[in-house]
Amino acid sequence: MAPILATHELTKRFGDVLAVDDLTFSVAPGEIFGFLGGNGAGKTTTLRMVLDIIRPTSGRIEVMGQAPDHRNASSIGFLPEERGLYSKMSAIDTIVYFARLKDMDARPAREYGMELLGRFDLADRATSKIGDMSKGMAQKVQLATALVNRPPLLLLDEPFSGLDPVNQGLLEEEILRASREGAAVIFSTHVMQHAERLCDRLLLLKRGSKRFEGTLAEARAQLPGRIETIAKPGIEQVEGVAKATRRDEPAHEGWHHYDLVLEPGRNAGDVLEACTARSVPLRRFDEAQPSLHEVFVRLVGDEEIER
Repeated sequence: MAPILATHELTKRFGDVLAVDDLTFSVAPGEIFGFLGGNGAGKTTTLRMVLDIIRPTSGRIEVMGQAPDHRNASSIGFLPEERGLYSKMSAIDTIVYFARLKDMDARPAREYGMELLGRFDLADRATSKIGDMSKGMAQKVQLATALVNRPPLLLLDEPFSGLDPVNQGLLEEEILRASREGAAVIFSTHVMQHAERLCDRLLLLKRGSKRFEGTLAEARAQLPGRIETIAKPGIEQVEGVAKATRRDEPAHEGWHHYDLVLEPGRNAGDVLEACTARSVPLRRFDEAQPSLHEVFVRLVGDEEIER
């Protein structure tokens, strides 16, 4: 299946500042792709190049097989990090206006715009002016402008910023809906919990350079495996265990809590088999998967992130 979006050795310099460094990735139809990095990592710069707002210093971008320009602009839905709508226009007129810019007829735009406002619990505010709405309401209207023409490529730049938990859940539902309908969805964020719940694949950026690309399982595999156990002494010498830390409080007489870090290439099954072979008594044996936050800190380092 041909990708909706592909970049090839994409590089962008602003004078002496290297904002994006030799970045190559692709996103398939129906895929939710997390574009993760701290502040200044190059996420927004990359999205602006995809939108043809700024041009690369070198490298190529393909949107549905073509270089980005006015011919495929209507195929992209974009929610910018910096929100901005016309304050004196009504919600529904704003949605229709943006739909018309994307070559959509007014009548179907108004019909689907009203459907979107209904899903966003804003049907009764359809004729309200943007300037009279709360920040969260206006942000949902702006999301509707990105979705109204059902674009095959949806770019969301820090979309969860400023939304309360209820509206964050609503946005997650819309991302999943767009994916089910076949759109390629790319969203940038430095909030790991959303990426952990939604993404089929992830790309981790630091200072414009790719540090990792792959699935969540592949990201977690970048860190050594860990196991939480209740066992008797002797588990420290089991094959496959790189480090065993015994907690201060005993679990029971003769039994102790151990936190195990596994050797590279080893998994929980290897260690359990070794415990059986050595007749090490076990009362608890739980694999502890690293969070995406932990993976990010290990691979990206001191970038600013949120849990």
